[in-house]
Order: sequence, then C-alpha cells, then structure tokens
Amino acid sequence: MNSLNEGLVVAIRAIIGFFSLLIFTRVIGKEQISQLNFFDYVLGITIGSIAATVTTDLSSRAWPHWVGLLVWAVLGYLMEIITLKSRNAAKYLEGEPAIIIKDGKIMEKALKQEKYRVSDILSLLRNEGIFDINEVRYAIIEPNGRLSVMKKPEYQPLTPKDMNIQVADQSLSAVVIYDGRVVEESLSLIKQDKTWLMEQLSKRGIKKISEVFLATIDSSGKFYIDKYDDQSS
Repeated sequence: MNSLNEGLVVAIRAIIGFFSLLIFTRVIGKEQISQLNFFDYVLGITIGSIAATVTTDLSSRAWPHWVGLLVWAVLGYLMEIITLKSRNAAKYLEGEPAIIIKDGKIMEKALKQEKYRVSDILSLLRNEGIFDINEVRYAIIEPNGRLSVMKKPEYQPLTPKDMNIQVADQSLSAVVIYDGRVVEESLSLIKQDKTWLMEQLSKRGIKKISEVFLATIDSSGKFYIDKYDDQSS
C-alpha cells in the first residue's frame, strides 16, 4: 500500500471513528468532565484509545476495533441505566460521599478509606478559600473526587435575607448584539426594535452596530457594551 492510499485509509477511518465517538458519547450521555467519577474517566480514555487505534493501526483489520469500540460503549450505556435504576448498584459502581471533616475534626478512618492525605485535604480546602479547619462544619469527598464544604454558622457570609434587606429580582441578560450583528430574537424578547437599539447606542457615542462586538441588557435595563476597538494598556 503506497503512502497516498495509506493516507486515504487513515482519513476514512478517522472520519468514521469521529462520528462513532460522537454518537456513542451522545447515547451514553456523560456528565461534564469536572463531574466524572473514576469509572467514567477510565471508560472515556479506553474508548478514545480504541478510536485512535482504529484510525492509525493499518497493520490490522478495522472491524475487530469497531467491535471493541461498540462493546465498550454499550457496556458504558448499560452501567448508566443500571446506576439510574438501582441505588445499591450506584453505591458500588460510583461510590458514595464520605465525610472527612466534622466540626473541625479530621475523620482519620474515612480519610484512609478514601486514600487521601491530610495535605490533599488542606489543598482542597484552600481552593475553597478556607485556610483554617476550625471553620469547617462538614467537609465531604464526593464520588467524583471533589470536596464539598459546609462552614460553621459563625463563619458563613451574611446574606440580604439574614439582614432583612429586600433585593430586586434578577434574570438573565439578553444578548442584543453579537459580533457586529443584531440578535433579533433577543430584541423581540424584551419587546424592543432596532430603532430603539440604535437610540441606546447613540446615547453612548456609538454610531454603527458594526462597531460593537457584544451588547447585553439585563432586567433592570442596564447595558453592557464591548466594542471592537478596545485597547489594552
């Protein structure tokens, strides 16, 4: 097989592998990467590795790799179904949260079971902005390895509700201009038109919509505008 034919075969295999992975991941319905547990992480690496092999390994036939890819994807899908249907299965396959700090005290036994070092926990606490273990009411290691923390009441920040302060309701901002183009759907949503938008831009010294990269408006009528000609100092 000459180099041109090899390149063609690799390209065809890569295209088929790409869309196979796309379909499989959609079917399996994985969480965001930050939420993956260890099993999901290993499954993703294995499926990706098989797809890479079927793309570039021209010394072997493709169909055994496709079968392996399909089997791993089906097994991953079945595990998702099983863990959704059975609480006990989810417990053993995905693990359970573990309390490793309670009332400022480290639970050494739980720490060993989860195979974490104290230095690991201290680092995770610092990532949460906590530098003193005494501030912690509960710290829980989640099945995906992330740390959830509840501070003691005296260390929790005050909220408007705590101080009996009424605050205005908020909603998502509407994008009215993106990449120099008007987003008509957003204007309809806020019951305005292009003429109104041009008036708002004119008040802010902007003559053309094409000058604006991004413009949003929130429920209180506050504008955010980012122009193309922003200069960094």
